[in-house]
Amino acid sequence: MRIYADNAATTKVDKRVLEKMMPFFCEMYGNPSSVHSAGQEVKAAIDEARQQVADAIGCESKEIYFTAGGSEADNWAIKGIAKKYASKGKHIISTKIEHHAVLHTLDSLKKDGYEITLLDVDSEGFINLEELENAIRPDTILITIMFANNETGVMEPIAEIGKIAKEHKVLFHTDAVQAVGHVPVNVKEMNIDMLSMSAHKFNAPKGVGALYVRKGIIMPNLIDGGGQEKGRRAGTENTAAIVGMGEAIKIAVENMEEESKKVAYLRDKLLNGLMEKIPECKQNTPKSDKRLPGIANLSLKYIEGESILLMMDIKGICASSGSACTSGSLDPSHVLLALGLDHGTAHGSVRFSLDRFNTEEEVDYILEELPKIAERLREMSPLWNKR
Repeated sequence: MRIYADNAATTKVDKRVLEKMMPFFCEMYGNPSSVHSAGQEVKAAIDEARQQVADAIGCESKEIYFTAGGSEADNWAIKGIAKKYASKGKHIISTKIEHHAVLHTLDSLKKDGYEITLLDVDSEGFINLEELENAIRPDTILITIMFANNETGVMEPIAEIGKIAKEHKVLFHTDAVQAVGHVPVNVKEMNIDMLSMSAHKFNAPKGVGALYVRKGIIMPNLIDGGGQEKGRRAGTENTAAIVGMGEAIKIAVENMEEESKKVAYLRDKLLNGLMEKIPECKQNTPKSDKRLPGIANLSLKYIEGESILLMMDIKGICASSGSACTSGSLDPSHVLLALGLDHGTAHGSVRFSLDRFNTEEEVDYILEELPKIAERLREMSPLWNKR
């Protein structure tokens, strides 16, 4: 038996999505840049997928650029704007809880003389809008703040951030990798200038994503070469994956309200049950309604998160201690430290991330097994015995 509760790391491909992709491997395999019918029918499929992605976030299809994933989209947006607007200024505002695709990109810009302001967050992970506005300077060229956090599920006040950015004539980019396909997103209503997404977070294949760029913003080319993606990102398109992304996002949006209620119910049952059954726990997922439906993060004090994960894996439960991109690191989560947790408590964190394929029976099994695992590990913990 295996229970997969690590959907913030990646999701399984929906069988309907796979079915939609299959013809583009062996039957409709033409190059979409070719003028013949075999190429043009593939180009039409890419155009359809581009429209599906655009419809999902409330923009025009020509504002969507396909990428290899969320990290590439983040890099392109941030470095592209930094390069394009360097003559205006070299100041960028972000937060301390961003994904490393953003934080490490900002670190690389520091080496080129850019100044980065990382905003603090409160104990639940929310930024202070007044602090954001006060941080804006005449040389500020970009605000990049994530839509929803991959570790705790906190959702930032994106529409309000976008409004502040617009009032100050500063471009606003959001890493919405965890949000798209799970909660409503409308780039026009939220005053978002650029948005990153990744298909494998909403039951499409890995290796494909997209960057939304508002009409009127001229981005530097990411890859020079042919005319693909309006000449901005050259290279023959990953057609099957792009088609899969379009189908997956269409399915996700059509069923979002119903599926979100189901997943949120499972999240609450899991979180509340664990908090009740295991003493000395701290809930790291915010109690506010402004959180993703599927993420449940908590710290089990006096034991190591890695030990918990290994013992859960033996029992067939797949979860995470934080971001999949840093799962091999022994350092505590930078997100949880930013929330004010001490190193010991942060080290004992576990993240469960559920999606529409999880069941109540699976949640019941976790509620049965994890308390026993926690008790066993604490019996071996000198910190527990000395408390």
